[in-house]
Amino acid sequence: MASLGAVRIATWNVNSLRSRIDRVEALVQRHDVDVLALQETKAREDQLPLMGLQALGYDVAVAGTNQWNGVAIISRVGLEDVQVGFDGMPGYGEPVAAESRAIGAVCGGVRVWSVYVPNGRKPDDPHYHYKLEWLRTLRAEAQQWLDADAVIVGDWNVAPRDEDVFDMAQFAKSTHVTPPERAAFQAFLDDGWVDVVRPHTPGPDVYTYWDYYRQRFERNRGLRIDFILGSPSAAARVHHAFIDIDERAGHGASDHAPVIADLDGG
Repeated sequence: MASLGAVRIATWNVNSLRSRIDRVEALVQRHDVDVLALQETKAREDQLPLMGLQALGYDVAVAGTNQWNGVAIISRVGLEDVQVGFDGMPGYGEPVAAESRAIGAVCGGVRVWSVYVPNGRKPDDPHYHYKLEWLRTLRAEAQQWLDADAVIVGDWNVAPRDEDVFDMAQFAKSTHVTPPERAAFQAFLDDGWVDVVRPHTPGPDVYTYWDYYRQRFERNRGLRIDFILGSPSAAARVHHAFIDIDERAGHGASDHAPVIADLDGG
């Protein structure tokens, strides 16, 4: 088996790629990113300004159908075996249809999945039950990736621990923290997936998302909902990880911060 090179993988809910393409181009250069998974691209591929990334040496795979959702993988270490959606991925709406919430590809020998888990809206909303079914189906599909070098990255819309929420009292009746959602996330860890970033960025008060509302970023009133989960072999290669909190600052920033992990050569 051929040896694998070191690779830096990042994930970022960009909250509109068209609006933040300059920030994306700056991010991959500033951090020397090999693979960037994006969520909430909010556009079809033909609407995206990708020439700058391509000029920087990146290939791009996109799944997007309208101004909602949307995921992408940007890679300069290969982009092979692209898969839009996963087997059995649930749909939503009337009529029920698959949304642009998952895309996978092999990049530098690592199977990378960029996922944008449904928000859930509020407990017992139809979207909440859709979210739980979406996570159940992803988990079942992901079990076949555990024996490979693989990562599932993105906006999970789940805060797995109380320390991942700035004020649990405010979220007592909200999504992201309900026992079924947390159990759905924990099930991935029970299967063998590893949160490769948390050991390098221990909490409390370490977040990846801050609402634009009432200066929540400036007051560090956030949530930790963006994760990089690695298969056992991929996780064993991670020697460093961090959250680029500075990217959340400033005018025109996304409400999420990029999350980045470094994998040694295998």
